[in-house]
Amino acid sequence: MLRYLKNDIPASIVVFFVALPLCLGIALASGAPLFSGLIAGIVGGIIVGALSGSQIGVSGPAAGLAAIVLTAIGALGGYENFLVAVVLGGAIQIIFGILKAGIIGYYFPSSVIKGMLTGIGIIIILKQIPHFFGYDADPEGDFAFFQIDGENTFSEIFNIVNFISPGATMVAFLALGILVLWDSFLTKKAKIFQLIQGPLVAVAVGILFYYFSKDNAIWNISSDHLVSVPIPDTVESFLGQFSFPNFQVIARPEIWITAFTIALVASLETLLCVEATDKLDPQKRVTPTNKELLAQGTGNIISGLIGGLPITQVIVRSSANIQSGGRSKMSAIIHGFLLLISVILIPRLLNMIPLSVLAAILFIVGYKLAKPALFKKMYQLGWKQFAPFVVTVLGIIFTDLLIGIGLGLG
Repeated sequence: MLRYLKNDIPASIVVFFVALPLCLGIALASGAPLFSGLIAGIVGGIIVGALSGSQIGVSGPAAGLAAIVLTAIGALGGYENFLVAVVLGGAIQIIFGILKAGIIGYYFPSSVIKGMLTGIGIIIILKQIPHFFGYDADPEGDFAFFQIDGENTFSEIFNIVNFISPGATMVAFLALGILVLWDSFLTKKAKIFQLIQGPLVAVAVGILFYYFSKDNAIWNISSDHLVSVPIPDTVESFLGQFSFPNFQVIARPEIWITAFTIALVASLETLLCVEATDKLDPQKRVTPTNKELLAQGTGNIISGLIGGLPITQVIVRSSANIQSGGRSKMSAIIHGFLLLISVILIPRLLNMIPLSVLAAILFIVGYKLAKPALFKKMYQLGWKQFAPFVVTVLGIIFTDLLIGIGLGLG
């Protein structure tokens, strides 16, 4: 693993920048404390990353579980009660792994998996267009068609016209220019541009732009267009952000129903993501699926015990890892440590990053997943491949990940 550090460290930085707003956004979309998303990201990176059999998969809080979490927190009577279901869900996943239920992962057709990757690529781009122009009504990580702000994917884009932030838009175009220049030109010119990744430079430019334009009436970027990591003043207030499960409610049947729901959905999302990342892996390594369920279950138990959201392997982070040259599980583990260190040491600096810059980074991730050439290639393979591919893509765009895949399989 250590021999790939020169690849894994730059990749981990990109994954960190992709993961940070998603951890916060998914917590917001789930109606959970903001810090709970960061806990899940840290546990998903360090714990699940170390235990997983996947070399390039990255785990963290999942957009697909946000609606379940939002409903469950209300129905179970509070976040501490919900955490009991997360811990139990992790234990059920471990049982799935012991019973070798991971074998299901090997039966997803490749046309559906390719449709899933393409659909997610398109949905990333569509969902990031408002953030790119500084319209942040819907939190990052809400990937469902019907959004929690009452709009849908397309109506949100039409709403941008009235809410464009000139500063956020300007810095987004600057960042996108840097990323395209880096990706298509500079990395081929010199080794240094492979080590210092484009997204790191784009984020640095974003912070500088925010800092120097904050007194300008036209170009200043308001605080609601920036990353918002909770800032603790003391060690006590930092530790106070952790929540703990209320095990007194463990006998309630609705806790167990929620736990089974979390275990089932998280396991399905993970197995789908494992199949997809294995297809994207340049080295074509195969992830042992039962070992992955054991790793995810352990991660969910730990996340639930210290106040984190449920965890799955996540395609957005995993594909950003692969596209940035990540070669071993060290990139996932390092990204977890970067999340941990940064929220402790530099939360104020993180809160100077414009969300529009992170949208530009996600544009590139989305485009690489949904290249137009793939549609042509799938069409040439004939209708038996093309039909499930297109149905999956459209299903993901107009419903959500699991329903879209169900339609594709159907």
